[in-house]
Amino acid sequence: MVQRCAWVHDDSLEQQYHDTKWCRPKHDDQQLFMWLILEIMQAGLSWVTILHKQMAMQTAFDQFDYRLIAHYDENKIAELMQNAQIIRNRRKLTAMVNNAQVFLRVQQQFGSFDHYLWGLVDNQVQQNSWSTTTQVPAKSPLSERIAIQFKQLGFQFVGPTIIYSYLQAVGVINDHQQNCAFR
Repeated sequence: MVQRCAWVHDDSLEQQYHDTKWCRPKHDDQQLFMWLILEIMQAGLSWVTILHKQMAMQTAFDQFDYRLIAHYDENKIAELMQNAQIIRNRRKLTAMVNNAQVFLRVQQQFGSFDHYLWGLVDNQVQQNSWSTTTQVPAKSPLSERIAIQFKQLGFQFVGPTIIYSYLQAVGVINDHQQNCAFR
């Protein structure tokens, strides 16, 4: 039996996410935007819910193309609010549009979002060494600092807990437990 982090259950999508995506460094701007949106959508919900709705959201959100999402208008938001396959939270959907616009500005200013984000950590993965899931914090000084910077740039729905999860999702933070085969 493969040893995984204790938070992983029997759900195959959750196992696949843990084994192949979680805490793996990502540098593609499209992927960095997608994971930001998924983490925002997850606020107040279980991660497994997001994983099960990810494909529907990918379709509904134009493959998470931030260039298209930046131009969503109220009609598009109203259309999305009718889609029972996705997370239908107006605040999250409008934050997604705003964040796509900010994402584009960050790209213009820094050359890429990847360059900006990884520059905040000197292009180094933060390697944590937890023995149990209960040791993993919900936020950290790093996520608090980045959340403040994101908010200053104009991003919405980016508190330190969401940002901590985001940093795990895109591999800036590696929180695989010490006994995890995927560490």
